[in-house]
Amino acid sequence: MPPSASRNPSRPLSPHLTIWRWGPHMIVSILHRATGGALTVAGLALLCWWLIAIAAGAQAYATFAAVVTSPLGLLVLIGLSWAFFQHSFSGIRHLVMDIGAGFELKINKSMAIATIVASLIATAVLWVYLLGVVR
Repeated sequence: MPPSASRNPSRPLSPHLTIWRWGPHMIVSILHRATGGALTVAGLALLCWWLIAIAAGAQAYATFAAVVTSPLGLLVLIGLSWAFFQHSFSGIRHLVMDIGAGFELKINKSMAIATIVASLIATAVLWVYLLGVVR
């Protein structure tokens, strides 16, 4: 009998998405992977562009500076800094869980929410300082 004949077509292949309720701990886990990818791709591209602009001379660096200080450039930098903080705080959360703490559902959800809140606060504090809003 072929493998497909033994399956019940009315039964879902992956029921985990319909059984589990979404919670902050699931979102933070996905965000950890997404921010890691964003930091790797976009962060490395920006770093390489910056280094090449420095090496290429004043005109190349002026072009780089004009792009990153434009509204879209600032939005990308703010997004990358949030990704950095979110990934860092989520990594700390994972480190705590690696030592065997924080597996209780209430604590786990609280730590997940704390990573999101802390990353937003850290990003806001950094950019308020960098933009010179408060000095």
